[in-house]
Amino acid sequence: MNDIVTNFPVYLAITALLILAGACSSKLSSRLNMPVLLVFLGVGMLAGTDFLKIVDFDNATAANTIGSIAMAFILYSGGYDTSWKSIRNVLGYGSVLSSLGVLLTALFVGLFTFALFTAGFHYLPGNLGFSQKPSFEWCLLLGAIVSSTDAAAVFAILRGRSVSLKGKLQPLLEYESGSNDPMAAFLTIFMVGMILSPGENSYWMILPSFLVKMSLGVFYGFLAARLAVWLFNRIDFEYDGLYYVLGIGVVLLTFGASEAFWGNGYMAVYVAGVVMGNSKFIYQHGIGRFHDGIGWLMQVMLFGMLGLLSFPKQLPDVAIPGLAIALFLMVVARPAAVFLCMLGSRFTMKERLFVSWVGLRGGAPIMLATYPLMAHLPDAWKMFNIVFFIVLTSVLVQGKTLMPFAKKLKLDKPLKVSPRVPLEFENSGTLNGDMREFEVLPCAPYIGRKLAELGLPKGALVLLIRRGREFVVPHGSTVIEAHDGLMVLADPETLAKTVTVLACETGGEEEA
Repeated sequence: MNDIVTNFPVYLAITALLILAGACSSKLSSRLNMPVLLVFLGVGMLAGTDFLKIVDFDNATAANTIGSIAMAFILYSGGYDTSWKSIRNVLGYGSVLSSLGVLLTALFVGLFTFALFTAGFHYLPGNLGFSQKPSFEWCLLLGAIVSSTDAAAVFAILRGRSVSLKGKLQPLLEYESGSNDPMAAFLTIFMVGMILSPGENSYWMILPSFLVKMSLGVFYGFLAARLAVWLFNRIDFEYDGLYYVLGIGVVLLTFGASEAFWGNGYMAVYVAGVVMGNSKFIYQHGIGRFHDGIGWLMQVMLFGMLGLLSFPKQLPDVAIPGLAIALFLMVVARPAAVFLCMLGSRFTMKERLFVSWVGLRGGAPIMLATYPLMAHLPDAWKMFNIVFFIVLTSVLVQGKTLMPFAKKLKLDKPLKVSPRVPLEFENSGTLNGDMREFEVLPCAPYIGRKLAELGLPKGALVLLIRRGREFVVPHGSTVIEAHDGLMVLADPETLAKTVTVLACETGGEEEA
């Protein structure tokens, strides 16, 4: 402790350099065709004990505490950016995948792991890296830890190649990835309790405990979001920066209060993010951008810290079970869980195959692997190394094959990327209006007309016109072209009338 106090400036500079290295390495990830988060992880591993030895870090409790807070902000930011309009049509199957799908994946991996060690100790006792066979509960705990997916890593790969997904695949995967971490965390904590106190817990308690904690998490998250929206719209800070401080407080209070009162904090912050992101309140856009930055900072810190916590030179000791479990998870467990959960759905066989393959493991499993370390469970560090090995294998194999598989199934489409808008409108509570972009479809009857001839309702002001990757300052004689983006400022009632005026007679108006 005295060393930290004495050399605090040095540690602070090292931390800043690691954050900067992690952030700047995001440019490298697209060239290497791998998730940027894996690059963050690599920066931490490189700076850790086994390589450059810049930072000596092996405190599982600190890693879990920091990781839990980081996950709360990451899930809140993910929920905030989720459009309710896009996910409501996939809410049913997305919820099944993020709950029953996670449970089935954990069960399949647990059963396979137990069978693997049972057979391994009979035929290859000296090649598994363990001195004694792990218990059945230990194997189920491992399955619970690696049961959640990180589809955000998938979209990082797709965006790096300007590719998107067809149909309802994108909203389904976005919703599943945002809502399955709470289930994995619940199963992990439940199984740790089963191992520590086998006589006080029962597997029959999984369902009622799950229903109580998740229901309370949803309730607390919704309540916190509604109260936060009310507070944002009622309070009148003299300094704009305090609204962003208030946003941080909302996340921490939602997570902490939910965990303290028998709810699932991860579910609570995700729900709070979804509700607030789809509500109207003062500084809504600014809060979203702020938490997007906070979310990225937390991801850099989380993956960098977990990289520091790892010991890469120990990974070969668990290479055989790690590789076997990783392959089973990718090829059998995840696909089986997906196909069982999507029985009777309208998704095609190709779409189900792709969802089965989009099972990348990310930072959540590695963070959850710190729970056994904190509880000092038998072979906890070996479990951490196996989880680390599984995550690396999943990201390298599935990350590299994701885009070719999407193209093979013909489920990919070009990613529509809009240029950065040089003009942004923020609702500060002093103007009853909002800015919305309307795209001019090729079938619009007013293409070729001047802006003054559109007949926009009174009070609708066209601030900018997006044309390709450039922006045009509009005036009355500006001629409207196909695919223009008209950025209109007006009150809600006038915007509703503008929709009718700018509608395409054959295809309707499309909001960009």
